Amino acid sequence: MPAVLRLIHPAPTAAVVTLAAALAAILSTQAGGAPIGTRVALIAASVLGSQVLTGALNDWADRGRDAAVQPTKPIPAGSASPTTALLVASSGLLLQVATSLPLGAAPLLLGLAASASAAAYNLWLSRSIFSFVPYLISFGLLPLWVASGVGAPLDRVAAASLLVGPFAVAAHLANTLRDFDVDARAGSANLAQHLGRGGTFGVAWGMAMAVGIGVGLAFGLTGQLNAVTMALGLAGIVAVGQGLTGPERLWGGMLVAAVCWTAAWALATG
Repeated sequence: MPAVLRLIHPAPTAAVVTLAAALAAILSTQAGGAPIGTRVALIAASVLGSQVLTGALNDWADRGRDAAVQPTKPIPAGSASPTTALLVASSGLLLQVATSLPLGAAPLLLGLAASASAAAYNLWLSRSIFSFVPYLISFGLLPLWVASGVGAPLDRVAAASLLVGPFAVAAHLANTLRDFDVDARAGSANLAQHLGRGGTFGVAWGMAMAVGIGVGLAFGLTGQLNAVTMALGLAGIVAVGQGLTGPERLWGGMLVAAVCWTAAWALATG
């Protein structure tokens, strides 16, 4: 895989952009717009820019640690320079701003706030017990960012922002669990290191399943489920459920569940 592509962390980037694009298409349609139109394309590109910024800045900020414990990553391996990483990150920020400006002040400011939170994680908080906080902020802002981008009322997604928080923390723990030994050798003090390997796995899996099952039951009791939303909800639960077999499968399952549950929530509340 080319070094520049590896700098942007392609798997999580693709998952977040897919999630945002799916939510944008659904909200745009429900607001009377086109499912694939200019505003949907612009907000998806804006989220992509934010992810490029976040991924490349992460590799730049962690280059010293990676040289000691993950020497195959692009910068310590010599396939990309620190300057290249900063250029890629700057290009991501430029893409985010350029595609947000035509959408108005609200998408621009919400997107910049989400990116600033992610930057704080990369530069300061990723190795502290508060490593989960930027996930609460950035992913909590994502539904509001997308809704404002396609012209949907913000109160339409306000509850989603609150629900995303626990799942975002679960995803963070699942991701850091994959690098648990590496972080331990590097002296990281992130939340996973405080919880321990078993505690981290249990909290990550339990929180993710609780979100999926809890929201599904709530929608079922209020008559907001149909065949499509139920199928999407179950697909997400199965994806997270198979994560009991290991950290990598848990992480992959959470990426799938995030997309399925976002689509299910948008359709159920439309």
